[in-house]
Amino acid sequence: MIESKFPHIGTTIFTTMSALASDVGAVNLGQGFPDFGCDERLTALVTEAMRAGHNQYPAMAGVPILREGVAAKVASAYGKAYDPATEITITAGATQAIHTTLAAIVRPGDEVIIFEPVFDSYEPAIRMHGGVPVYAQLQFPDYRPDWQQVRSLITPRTRAVMINTPHNPTATCWQQGDFDQLAAILRDTNVVVISDEVYEHMVYDGHPHLSVARHAELAERTYVISSFGKSYHVTGWKIGYCMAPAPLMAEFRKAHQFVVFTVNAPAQYGIANFMRFNTHLGLPAFYQAKRDFFLAAVASSRLRWLSSRGSYFVSAVYSHLPEYAHLSEAEFAIWLTTKIGVACIPTSAFYHRQVDHRVVRFCFAKKEVTLELAAERLKTL
Repeated sequence: MIESKFPHIGTTIFTTMSALASDVGAVNLGQGFPDFGCDERLTALVTEAMRAGHNQYPAMAGVPILREGVAAKVASAYGKAYDPATEITITAGATQAIHTTLAAIVRPGDEVIIFEPVFDSYEPAIRMHGGVPVYAQLQFPDYRPDWQQVRSLITPRTRAVMINTPHNPTATCWQQGDFDQLAAILRDTNVVVISDEVYEHMVYDGHPHLSVARHAELAERTYVISSFGKSYHVTGWKIGYCMAPAPLMAEFRKAHQFVVFTVNAPAQYGIANFMRFNTHLGLPAFYQAKRDFFLAAVASSRLRWLSSRGSYFVSAVYSHLPEYAHLSEAEFAIWLTTKIGVACIPTSAFYHRQVDHRVVRFCFAKKEVTLELAAERLKTL
């Protein structure tokens, strides 16, 4: 037997809650994946790519037509020109892009600032690459950054700041002033920004996605990461991309070539050809309709629902319910799954010290019949 390198890392909350949901037959609104299929044109184009012989190793950085498609989309959406030859790399999902970025820039003992509640893969990824996570707190219940605190956390050891907007798990979005504040804090430093923007096409109520790519000053020090899996309802394909100025991307590719070398060839060609349909333009309305449908269906439940400005999540507070307020978020999530038949995720799982505000997160990237069934069960609380 070996001594564990990561003795404090266990099974993710998503695996735990999904397994419990399956065991008890609960509606799974916990893990963030759609229960509906992707556009049939996309699968047809991937099949076509296979039949055309695109089944061997593609270029290490990704097939050129896909990188060119990403560059065109980003230029149109955010007004930022990335060179597909030197500044865009196709990755095996956003998680690989995050790991590869950390592998490229973090040395043992380097500090990486993250914002809690934080997606649960960030902290282990930082530690796996020898870094030290440093925690900035998003302020409950609005989950806004405390910029004075962030400024106080910058030290000579700070190597990177990881941000995520639209934010998982809180469904909040950064505002222009947030980017300006971060730019001012980092202006006289060599700190790199890692921006996880996998929910970039899920921003609601008429608001645009404020990508770091829009912010000229920050873009020069930022790795921007996104996901085709989220945008095209194919989370199981694990294909994403990373963009950065050429000097940063050169370092990224040094690591990338030895982490995965390259990514599924037929899927790359299929996605590249599918991008011409611009289906991502309809995603805000598509997911906003699901959000609104679900919130209307649960309006008469006793849970208090927080706003969902982006992503495909919405959170609910139960601290005002005397018969449940004594339960921790983890206990309430298990009870809700086993007794009510709806799986969710306790927000405390996104804090390194299990901060508990009596909030649980639900995913509404589901068929209406799924959301309706979940709502009927939640209204029995």
